Amino acid sequence: MLRFQHSEYLWALVLLLVLQLAFISVSWWKRRSIRKLGDPVLVEKLFLGYSRRLFVLKFFLLFFAFFLGVVGLANLQKGSRMDKITRKGVDVVIALDVSKSMLAGDVKPDRLTRAKQLITKLMDKLDNDRVGLVVFAGNAYLQMPLTIDYSAARMYLSTVSPDMIPTQGTAISQAIQVSHDAFNKKERKHKALVLISDGEDHDEGSLQKARAAFDDGVVISTIGVGSPNGSPLPDPETGAPKKDREGNVIISKLNEAELKAVAAAGKGVYTHLDNNTEEVVNTIVSKIDGLEQKEFGENIFTDYNSYFYYFLAACLILIVAEFFIPEVKRRKEEDVVTLVKE
Repeated sequence: MLRFQHSEYLWALVLLLVLQLAFISVSWWKRRSIRKLGDPVLVEKLFLGYSRRLFVLKFFLLFFAFFLGVVGLANLQKGSRMDKITRKGVDVVIALDVSKSMLAGDVKPDRLTRAKQLITKLMDKLDNDRVGLVVFAGNAYLQMPLTIDYSAARMYLSTVSPDMIPTQGTAISQAIQVSHDAFNKKERKHKALVLISDGEDHDEGSLQKARAAFDDGVVISTIGVGSPNGSPLPDPETGAPKKDREGNVIISKLNEAELKAVAAAGKGVYTHLDNNTEEVVNTIVSKIDGLEQKEFGENIFTDYNSYFYYFLAACLILIVAEFFIPEVKRRKEEDVVTLVKE
């Protein structure tokens, strides 16, 4: 199994686009300056030894050096030892709403970010339970099957965004069904579902799905994110509040009634997330800890080999090579004399 120990550093790769834009801008400026001076072919001859190829080569060396440096800092690792870990707990599936309404800012910095922070804290306290992750908007998908590998769970969680599901909406019934299918069908207990959503645009049938899941041993708790008073939705392109066809600002409101009804049908608890993250986590953990537990084992990697030094060494070699490569090439003395005579 390959993984990045510090996957958050990979965001720095976005700066490669900045480097590329800078290179294109400088190249365009040089060509423009040469055209202003006269015929490009004759003008370039006046710059003794100038080589466009060397200029491009130096850029690509720096470009790949930066890429390798970022990958090195993220530390690519490969699992080297796998052990069987036996624990006593329950199976917990977390269903997270990733619809565009979760980008509303009535909970700072936005609903989705706060929900992900909540899940991280929740996993810190569920260290003896297996955890799975379902994401949903207009459709629902199993993002991560049940596992006790919490490092993998956090990696999956970090990749969650509204762009991963093109169909918009809040299909709570599908989220419950997909979560229900993620559990062991042969068991009728030891199962908990934590559904996190603003409850907006819910589809029909969520209460029926919740009752069916509870009949199969799944206890469903819900967490409402957002404000009942609502908040404007930001336009992803402009950042301004989104408007409907009539020009009215779209307000996204927390639908507590729907989430409370789902929790009641699933014999769980409903909590509201605003600025009380720790309180919400403790409430959910208390409900899960009250369920009957079971023993389970799973093979996971407990040791990893790191390969960051290969990437950093290659990065250093490219930087040194770029430093010693001149932007101008040497010209023979007779070539210079010929050019002067011309």
